[in-house]
Amino acid sequence: MRPTDGATPLAALDAVAIDTETTGLDTRRARIVQMAGVAIVSGVVKEEPVFSSLVDPGEPIPPESSVVHGISDDMVEGAPGFGEAWRRLAAFRAGRVLIGHSIGFDFAVLEREARLAGADWDVPRGLCIRMLGQIANPTLPDHSLDTLASWLEVNIEARHTALGDARAAAEVFVALIPKLSERGIRTLAEAERASLGLQAALEEHQRAGWAEPVRRPETMRVFGKVDPYAYRHRVQDVMSAPPLVIEADATARDAIALMVEKHVSSLFVTDDVQGFGPVSGYAIVTERDMMRALSAEGPAMLDRKVVEMASRPLASIAGEAFLYRAVGRMSRLKIRHLAVRDENGRLAGVISARDLLRLRAGAAIDLEDEIDTAGDAVMLAAAWARLPTVTERLISEEIEAPTISAIVSEELRVLSRRAAILAEQSMLTDGLGRPPCNYAMMVLGSGGRGESLLAADQDNAIVFEHGAPGGVEDVWFAELGDRIAATLDGAGVPLCKGGVMAKNPAWRGSVETWSARIRDWVTRSNPQDLLNVDIFFDQRAVHGETALAQTLFDLSFEAGTGQRHFPVLLGERIDQAGSAFTMFGNLRGVDGRLDLKQHGLFPLVAFARAVAIRHDLRHRGTRTRLSAMIEKGLGSEDEVRALLDAHSLVLSLMLSQQSRDIAAGLPVTNRVELSGLARREADRLKRAISRIEQLPHLLRSLMVN
Repeated sequence: MRPTDGATPLAALDAVAIDTETTGLDTRRARIVQMAGVAIVSGVVKEEPVFSSLVDPGEPIPPESSVVHGISDDMVEGAPGFGEAWRRLAAFRAGRVLIGHSIGFDFAVLEREARLAGADWDVPRGLCIRMLGQIANPTLPDHSLDTLASWLEVNIEARHTALGDARAAAEVFVALIPKLSERGIRTLAEAERASLGLQAALEEHQRAGWAEPVRRPETMRVFGKVDPYAYRHRVQDVMSAPPLVIEADATARDAIALMVEKHVSSLFVTDDVQGFGPVSGYAIVTERDMMRALSAEGPAMLDRKVVEMASRPLASIAGEAFLYRAVGRMSRLKIRHLAVRDENGRLAGVISARDLLRLRAGAAIDLEDEIDTAGDAVMLAAAWARLPTVTERLISEEIEAPTISAIVSEELRVLSRRAAILAEQSMLTDGLGRPPCNYAMMVLGSGGRGESLLAADQDNAIVFEHGAPGGVEDVWFAELGDRIAATLDGAGVPLCKGGVMAKNPAWRGSVETWSARIRDWVTRSNPQDLLNVDIFFDQRAVHGETALAQTLFDLSFEAGTGQRHFPVLLGERIDQAGSAFTMFGNLRGVDGRLDLKQHGLFPLVAFARAVAIRHDLRHRGTRTRLSAMIEKGLGSEDEVRALLDAHSLVLSLMLSQQSRDIAAGLPVTNRVELSGLARREADRLKRAISRIEQLPHLLRSLMVN
């Protein structure tokens, strides 16, 4: 069972719908005579297994109660007492969120029964579908189970039995999910916060003697301690390079001799003995392969061709990936060696389990596994929802904010790649065929720069090998873009408000179309004509023929650097937000919050990008661009290092605020609560914003040099 926290989407929630039948409606005296539970897994009500048990209340059942639920004294004779039934229900529930209609009543009687039986009672995390129904449709005449079921076209069977009502509650909850989503309520914490906003309903619960049906959204609880090394270092930092390669027709004897000579435990097998070709052209043979063959065949195996013992396709990982991803991939695939590929998909080295043995990377170790094996948007949403929890844990481990945002970006890129794969598969299933030519999907903006936060939306584009706008190829990729956007939106990455998505014609095209588009951009003379264009200079391929995207990246820098007015125009947008300070020198917030993207992150990103284009610094990230400025002697080193510090502070404050807001069920924004800053943080932020507001002057001096 996956961990559940406030960021978990309702559509991906693992929960149990419960119901109780009792001797009466007075929670101070009522005893339970029957209880049941029905599992909900990722938005699907499970037929089996279910929990259902009669309960001996230890006292006569009033006849008027038996008339309602049909349970008599004779029926509960020999049934387990509450203590035993509760232990069985707790085992069935296994810590999952509880769902029910008027569940505050059930919680109240369960708590009393637990106290009488001397059983443990911790207030469960729960949702009341009566309250969720009020949120989804406040105009209904009432929000009884029957009325909600009728509105949502849910069939109820065995009404007023615990199992029948629990199943009805489960079906109603699942049917409510899209209705709640239409009202902006998509996660568990958002549903909890919205429910707690129904003050009249809560007061009604209190007057009736019911328990509070919904807990306050919690600070996220996370899993295990992590080793910061796995989150601060990349695969390329520890890989063995260059890769050792052996010819496909070499013998096992040759392979063993080479392994012994070089003190390695694996070799890549191919006809390209020089190495550094596409990863797809290689297989791998390991010392364990040799030992198994020797055990099975004896010395005769030494004369076999090594290619006959090699494994393919080759499992690989990008050199830029963080080490925790290598740990997760080896664990998922149950292998001990991973090929390492460069950004163009060529073999660059190898990393082994021995290299990673000491790492404890638990917080995100299996996140890749969930994303890479997700079969639909709901499963992707469940995986993506874990990212705020991982982020919170990394913050508590004092991992640097730029590193955390790079990790978020990497997961966003992996999510985008998986969405593209699922979209391709769905088009093939629907009879639309395979891609008509090679293509690459690119992530733009913060995802490409490696600076994503938890409020990321979609910024993507597609380049394909050939084809005219409106042609056969373009039509196919338009449909692919539509499906990618829908999958990402369903997974919790919302559609881009500015329309920067491959589903739209301006953000897809052939290499020829993109080349013409880029040449047109750099000759524009009005900054307003360049809205959203700048983020293309941060693009990074996440799926497909990555060389196509690299060609456009190089072309865009060549064209932009060649037109000296172009980076100047991009830089003119830096100071559009105005000052963040009041006339008394205090930070100016709106409703107590300051938009740190508008007043901090955007000016820094735009500044570094404009300088990079002007001086042909072909880097994608803000920090790598600023560092390249220092190497090239552009501007004062002290001044640029201060900008690096400001960038780190802004990212840190935004990430911390966003993770807290997600846990509390608040909409995720780029606005940081000023009153929540410690005195030292507030002073640092003032200095950072003051320095950032001087960027237009610094930029002008760097544009002419």
